[in-house]
Amino acid sequence: MKVILKADIKGVGKKDQVINASDGYARNYLFPKKLAVPADIGNMANLKAKQDSNAFRKEQERQDAIKTSDKLSKILLKVPVKAGENGKIFGGVSAKEISDLLKQNYNIEVDKKKIELKEPIKNLGIRTVSIKLFEGVIGSLKIDVISG
Repeated sequence: MKVILKADIKGVGKKDQVINASDGYARNYLFPKKLAVPADIGNMANLKAKQDSNAFRKEQERQDAIKTSDKLSKILLKVPVKAGENGKIFGGVSAKEISDLLKQNYNIEVDKKKIELKEPIKNLGIRTVSIKLFEGVIGSLKIDVISG
């Protein structure tokens, strides 16, 4: 019997997957626990509509990420910090500070976890930082750490 899973079931399949289950397993376990529905015409149409909707939404998010990537590539973000002699700064410039400055100055929201900084920036000067915006879309941002 073909059924559409409504939840992830270990060893059986993932949510919204169409599987072949034995009649007894489907009628006695999956259906009573509302873990699956029969794969009839109506339920298959609902599943197809849901998958199309998710694909459209993902494509929209990807397009937005590409636009954001283009914006970021044109920005030179100036980060004023307190610095001592030899260009050493007190503390460091973290991903949270970069995210906050992008929000304040350019109204671009980027999650601090998506900014790839192995460690805080500790020297003055210009650096390029990668930002993971979406699956396969990576933006680059130039940061100018200045004494101020």
